[in-house]
Amino acid sequence: MSSNISCSCSQQTNFNLVQVNGAWTRQSESDHLTEGKSSDAKIYENWSEHGLSWTVVSPIVFTYRVIQCRNLLHPQNETLLWGHLGNGQPKGCVGNSKPVRRFVVIDETVDQLYGSRVTHYFESRNVVFKILPLPTNEENKSMTLVTRILEEVHQFGVDRRSEPIIAIGGGVCLDVVGLAASLYRRRTPYIRVPTTLLSYVDASVGAKTGVNFAGGKNKLGSYVPPVATFLDCSFFQTIPQRQISNGMAEMLKMALVKHRGLFELLEAEGRNLLENKLQPQNVSQHEDGATAAVRISIETMLEELVPNLWEDDLDRLVDFGHLVSPELEMRVLPALLHGEAVNIDMSFMVYVAHHMGLLTAEDRGRIIQCMLGLNLPVWHRECTLALVQKSLRERLKHSAGSLRMPLPTGLGRAEIFHDMIEDNLLFQAHQRWTDDLSSFVNNKTS
Repeated sequence: MSSNISCSCSQQTNFNLVQVNGAWTRQSESDHLTEGKSSDAKIYENWSEHGLSWTVVSPIVFTYRVIQCRNLLHPQNETLLWGHLGNGQPKGCVGNSKPVRRFVVIDETVDQLYGSRVTHYFESRNVVFKILPLPTNEENKSMTLVTRILEEVHQFGVDRRSEPIIAIGGGVCLDVVGLAASLYRRRTPYIRVPTTLLSYVDASVGAKTGVNFAGGKNKLGSYVPPVATFLDCSFFQTIPQRQISNGMAEMLKMALVKHRGLFELLEAEGRNLLENKLQPQNVSQHEDGATAAVRISIETMLEELVPNLWEDDLDRLVDFGHLVSPELEMRVLPALLHGEAVNIDMSFMVYVAHHMGLLTAEDRGRIIQCMLGLNLPVWHRECTLALVQKSLRERLKHSAGSLRMPLPTGLGRAEIFHDMIEDNLLFQAHQRWTDDLSSFVNNKTS
């Protein structure tokens, strides 16, 4: 009876929002809308026997640009200063005495290689700037580093509408600066300039920021994309080959879950691409292997990230390789790079997929050989069955009651599996994985 009373007494009115002369006003959807600026936001007002409530729906739209270019640090290249602005937006401070100002956070190793060029770039363009070199590595990826950035930004002073903070470095640098920018004055625009392959094809093109906390990887963070990401593959020339291999793990991930053509390209040319540090081998209009591999990696990553920037949908193919690797990476830190830990995870999951009948033995073998060709680790002694089981239990705990395990179902295909894998199958897959691959131990990562 009480439910009938509740229904009979409940009354809902749906309101649009219209701005007239600077003031926003609710207007019932049943009324004729007043001329003015309308919003996509809605307010649903509900009267019931228990009182009055309002449900607010306020869509948030982010627009950000991902730009590939050459010679980013050449003084005649305007991208670093104005590339975040869309066509038709004003550049510079024409008619304004206020100088152009930029605050730059740069990884200290990158600063040793490129700091003088960054300085020359801004000096030659009469920019008022501050460059802050920091040790942005996984061990230092904490709120302490975020606070250091915020203190320096506050001292320098930035206009949170027109003076984006610039992050130049690898994934840790981009994540930490992104989190700092999202906190400063509740959101200050920032720009990502990735200098490693891993950050180039992964961290730089999404919206996630974060730091490690309480022994967990990226336990603190936000979803705030940069206003722009500027991609220049010439940075790869000065990083060690191991870092190239590390980034190619994320490229291989996208190949395995989405793009057979990319897998076959990495399978056939991966070693050569690794040795040449993914530098384009020609300047013609024809796309070479390095250019194609990077382009496809970014396009497939954007396809998966953009419709789900806030990860409202937990079914994410890009989580392949990220079920066990966070626990493994943090346990052996700093022995494994991120992409190396991801590849060990993927290698094991390929064996799980084979034991589940999702992959043929031939496909499994081709994948492992491709990994080895990219000089990626395929096994690690710390990736024990106990660690795997713990990681999957943690995954289940934080995934709304469903495991959500992406697994390959062929070369360039994958599906999300929601059921917890039986311990017996995990044991068999882990035992076969260890028997087959424990001899392929990379001394640098074991």
